[in-house]
Amino acid sequence: MVITGRSASKLSLGRTIAPYAFILPPIAYLGVFMFWPLGRQLWMSLTNTRIINPNAGSFVGLRNYERLIQDPAFYNSLGITAIYTVASVLLGVTLGVIAALAINRPFPGRSFARAVLLFGWAVPNVAAALIWMWMYNGQSGVLNDMAVALGVGRIAWLTSTQMALPSILIVTVWQVAPFVMLVVLAALQSVPDEIREAARIDGADALNVFRSVTLPHIMPSVQLVALLVAVWSIRRFDIIYLLTGGGPLESTSTLVVKIRQVAFENYQLGMASAYGVVGLVLALLVAAVHRLVEQRRLRWMAR
Repeated sequence: MVITGRSASKLSLGRTIAPYAFILPPIAYLGVFMFWPLGRQLWMSLTNTRIINPNAGSFVGLRNYERLIQDPAFYNSLGITAIYTVASVLLGVTLGVIAALAINRPFPGRSFARAVLLFGWAVPNVAAALIWMWMYNGQSGVLNDMAVALGVGRIAWLTSTQMALPSILIVTVWQVAPFVMLVVLAALQSVPDEIREAARIDGADALNVFRSVTLPHIMPSVQLVALLVAVWSIRRFDIIYLLTGGGPLESTSTLVVKIRQVAFENYQLGMASAYGVVGLVLALLVAAVHRLVEQRRLRWMAR
């Protein structure tokens, strides 16, 4: 088939435009639903915009950030967010990995056990919050009934400043650990049985096989899921707000809960946007740490 000069130019033009045509829809989507709102938030954090008249805000520069670093409530929310995030990652990832290792071994009823362990991840957040509110109930909750039976007495799970944050962490780990288990379990399926069998033949015990063979194969998945859990914990709102509303006495007021309070109770959209920017910076720092750890791991493996 002979292609004329005009047809060849059209074909060349089509090949040139086609890649851009394919990436245009996702770029447009990201621009409309991510980059534009992000830019709007950054700008709003530099204004004194109020919710009662969102179009009348004026530019105030870094004044919102100056007020932020002088506000003790900001450091309280920042500390609670850090504790909540670190504890969620450590407990959720650790229990998820242990569950994955346990469920990866063949035993009777493994499919049923896997389905039960995934229940916490599959339940919607609102339903999960209602379930745990009933369980935490001070008068008729099953956890307090167990505590009384054990002689501990009734515990103010959600109304005590000492117990509110640990209670939320229990719910969070209950939700996060099954997802970690699912990801790590998929990574465990990719570990070659031949390598493990060769290590056993060479005399390695179960601990050494896990440390030298299994762990290096699943580590990328563990690091990735730890990053996801950290970012989710920084931005988690629904479970915390439904269970405690940030109380008592702001003992569970994370940055995201504080944003809601500042925006919709104090009507200060500009200040709330500044809180949001801080949360964004925290998420970016977590991603940067993950990147550094991954680069160090790759350099160590290349030696």
